[in-house]
Amino acid sequence: MMNDTLTSDVIGQRVAVNGERATVRFYGPVPPVAGLWLGVEWDNPERGKHDGSREGTVYFQCSHPTGGSFIRPNKANFGVDFLTALRNRYEDEPEGDGKKQMVTIGKRPVETIGFDSVIKKQSQLSELRDISLRSCAVSRAGDKGAIAEVCPNIRVVDLSQNLLSAWDEVTEIADQLRHLEVLDLSENKLRFPSESPSPARTFSTLKVLVLSGTGIKWVEVLRCAPGWPVLEELYLKSNDISISERPADVLQTVKVLDLSSNQLIDENQLFLIAHLPRLERLILRDIGISSLRFPDAGAGCKTSMFPSLQYLVVDDNRISQWSFINELDKLQSLHSLSCLRNPLTVGSGARTNLQFIIARIGQLRTLNRCEILPEERRGAELDYRKAFGKEWKGAGGHQDPDKNRPSEEFLAAHPRYLSLCRKYGAPEDGELKTQQPFLLKNQLLTLKIKYPNHPDQRFLEKQLPDSMTIQKVKGLLSRLLKVPVSDLLLSYESPKMPGREIELENDQQPLEFYSVENGDCLLVRW
Repeated sequence: MMNDTLTSDVIGQRVAVNGERATVRFYGPVPPVAGLWLGVEWDNPERGKHDGSREGTVYFQCSHPTGGSFIRPNKANFGVDFLTALRNRYEDEPEGDGKKQMVTIGKRPVETIGFDSVIKKQSQLSELRDISLRSCAVSRAGDKGAIAEVCPNIRVVDLSQNLLSAWDEVTEIADQLRHLEVLDLSENKLRFPSESPSPARTFSTLKVLVLSGTGIKWVEVLRCAPGWPVLEELYLKSNDISISERPADVLQTVKVLDLSSNQLIDENQLFLIAHLPRLERLILRDIGISSLRFPDAGAGCKTSMFPSLQYLVVDDNRISQWSFINELDKLQSLHSLSCLRNPLTVGSGARTNLQFIIARIGQLRTLNRCEILPEERRGAELDYRKAFGKEWKGAGGHQDPDKNRPSEEFLAAHPRYLSLCRKYGAPEDGELKTQQPFLLKNQLLTLKIKYPNHPDQRFLEKQLPDSMTIQKVKGLLSRLLKVPVSDLLLSYESPKMPGREIELENDQQPLEFYSVENGDCLLVRW
């Protein structure tokens, strides 16, 4: 906490007040009330009361009409230095509380409170390699050189949800961590410098950097990137990023790039990063994308863009056209795709559409985190070939390979169709009589129902339509079990994902929304 003896330097600093974080935008008197005030803009705009003005006078500006408040300086926590937070977290644990905590930074699980016993002595701080100071009110590096002296061996640092306010403060910390490999700075609202910010040696060993929710812009990423010479994973979720220029001679070592929840990104911006040579995993969850086209490659050809891309995530977008999926078949290296909760993969035709995705992307080995077995691919391709057989024949298709020349329009809509004809033979007339005979197949799901908290309850097997909402499933179980609907919690397990439990948290969604399949097990708790 700080008292009323502050200076104007506090403007731009980060503070915590009763567990909520904010940025100081004003310091001074607010008549007619005596004394000095801080004007703050909350990270959570619902916490505030106004836009920075009072009784017609504008004291500061907020990006949200209710994002601002005036508070007394002694109510604000301006944070602590890195070592104070480290000692509070690792040296002063109560005797006997030696619990270990696992956090995930990027995609790596990290044990953040280590050793067989609780860390209590200064000498043990020097042995620390992986640390989490998440939500520990870290706002600055502290005394020059002190971090390097006390804990020189740190490799992994979680500094998410702290009170760091500028990239310079981050570099002061990192400059003393000579072996730093993983750094999570998510949800620190940071100011980035207008010039090249740090010598390459500061982050010379850094491989994973998480900047989600920091407010960084694309030009600032490119400005800082020369200082990350060996970076492999970069997480930029929720920054309102717009990709404005190509990364020339930077980010060339990046293998994983997360641009999720940046709603300003479109397909043309993606082309600006399409030639990053080592990019293997691209995460585009919730960016609002609906179309994609690789203009350098015709139907059935491979694009030169994203040459190393193996894994693509486009969950929670607006993909409703098959042209999007057809374009993905042009990627040279793609073998894993996740496209959950898109218009194309929810609703009554979702199960069939997932089979069509498998058929349309020939090299795909994993779809929505489930392995595509050889027999599943064969079935999907045969069904696809049969489903569009009448359309193929009507467009000029023929059983005789020498005469099999469907229209360009058909081939643009179904670029893999001719290769499937070569693989399995052209569809016979007998197969064309009933188009898409499998559309209604498997709409009734046979599910096991178990009760993990009540092992004495005998498990059931029920047939439920995949269009049944979670609310209706709960209603049915409520009547069977004589338990109020409001007490029921549902999740499910799939043999395709052993050891993983998926919560069915939205009562208004149908079972198919969560990709519940025949033979899965519903888990019911109350």
